[in-house]
Amino acid sequence: MAEPLTGRATSGEAAVRGLAYAATGYAVISFADAAVKFLLPEIGVAGAMLWRGLVGSLAVAIMARGRGLWPRRGTLVLARSSLHCTVSVLWYYVWMSGLGLADSYAVAAAAPLLMTLLAIPMLGEKVGWRRWTSCAVGFCGVLFMLQPGGDLWRWEAALLLVGVCGMAVSRIWTRTLASTDTPQTIAFWLMLTHVPFGLAVLPFSMFWPDADGPDLFPSAWMVALLVFFGVSNAVAHLLFARGFALANIAALAPLEYTPLLWGLALGFMIFGEVPAWTTLTGAGIVVGAGIYNLHRERVRRAEERARRAAAS
Repeated sequence: MAEPLTGRATSGEAAVRGLAYAATGYAVISFADAAVKFLLPEIGVAGAMLWRGLVGSLAVAIMARGRGLWPRRGTLVLARSSLHCTVSVLWYYVWMSGLGLADSYAVAAAAPLLMTLLAIPMLGEKVGWRRWTSCAVGFCGVLFMLQPGGDLWRWEAALLLVGVCGMAVSRIWTRTLASTDTPQTIAFWLMLTHVPFGLAVLPFSMFWPDADGPDLFPSAWMVALLVFFGVSNAVAHLLFARGFALANIAALAPLEYTPLLWGLALGFMIFGEVPAWTTLTGAGIVVGAGIYNLHRERVRRAEERARRAAAS
């Protein structure tokens, strides 16, 4: 018998739980990103994809105890997983090329506006003027960071913008799949799809860290870090799948800004990265917009409770 699904929820109570799941997922994925960025000079893009896929899919299967892994909407699951893997290849490539962690997250801050816009035709969601305004303000912060002549005015940032468009569509499809497929299904097939993508890019030297090719089995402590990388991705995408089932895209989109904070801290502590003042100023603008949207979600929750109390 197929496993019952919670499906997509839209109540304020459910949305707050969904926001908590997604916020935790963004924190976990930020640490996983820092780990793989540290490892890319050794394992290359192919190594990152293979380790993420093998360890991540195994971790999801173990946590799910092998249950609820078969997709109900196989075509969409495969399309969403393939699109996400394409974005991952672009992301790892620009990191291997030297783009900083916080700088890449700054470019990714364009995703919330795209998610909010795409959710209208793809999911039929309604967005009020307050959220429109906060997302527009956040996007102005992104434009400030990407201004011509600034530190982020480089080809890697342009390539990432292409990836951000794919990432926004992937997030929308996560919300779509939540009505039919379990979080473990969505996460498992996403992780597993990384394996063929890793094998596909392995022969191409442009994805190698140096002329000798990637070291797919580095030192023992690096292998331990790769296992952490794979398991963290599995946990994060389980949280994302659950969070996107409980909250709508307009509420979730501003959480795309939170990795900026993690990236600033982790980039400085691990890589000694100090973003330009334009990046920091723009980050402040987009984070402020995100906090306002979270406030609006709490207001919506309080209004729902008041209506239910008045009706009872």
